[in-house]
Amino acid sequence: MTTGLVLVDIQNDYFPGGSMTLAGMHPASEKAARLLKQFRENHWPTFHVQHIAVSRTAMFFLPGSDGAELHAAIQPLPGETVITKHFPNSFRETDLEQELRDARVKELVICGAMSHMCIDATVRAAVDLGFDCTVVQDACATRDLEFKGKTIPADLVHGAFMSALAAADARVVSLDELTL
Repeated sequence: MTTGLVLVDIQNDYFPGGSMTLAGMHPASEKAARLLKQFRENHWPTFHVQHIAVSRTAMFFLPGSDGAELHAAIQPLPGETVITKHFPNSFRETDLEQELRDARVKELVICGAMSHMCIDATVRAAVDLGFDCTVVQDACATRDLEFKGKTIPADLVHGAFMSALAAADARVVSLDELTL
């Protein structure tokens, strides 16, 4: 079985100084970079997903902006696939599924941002398409959310979504627990 790495939305806007700073994005990107290095060293397929906003009301990942660029920690090398998406689900209206099938990938290792949005949507879609998924939870980041006038801290948002994915859809591990 071929395993592929899917790096979701590790883009400048999510880092300090960006338009949508996430809690813990630097440590998550460092783990993602270590994971990417392992895949490169083993010549395993790697897929970078880049969100480009198309909504007129979008506040981040604006076309042509520095914030929409993939972060330096995980810059694609020549020959690595970059998928442009416009929705939280990395498969929606993209070539990701076909690229994975062409590379004979059956198992996905997924990391990136945001845990509660694009990671969740991408993992659930991947499972629906028949892929086995592993989420490297400490290579993912999210932010505080508001609900009914209360702030839900990023670590609780992250934990809730990781536990939900682990309950039925994916193996959820830390980078140090990952075995390939």
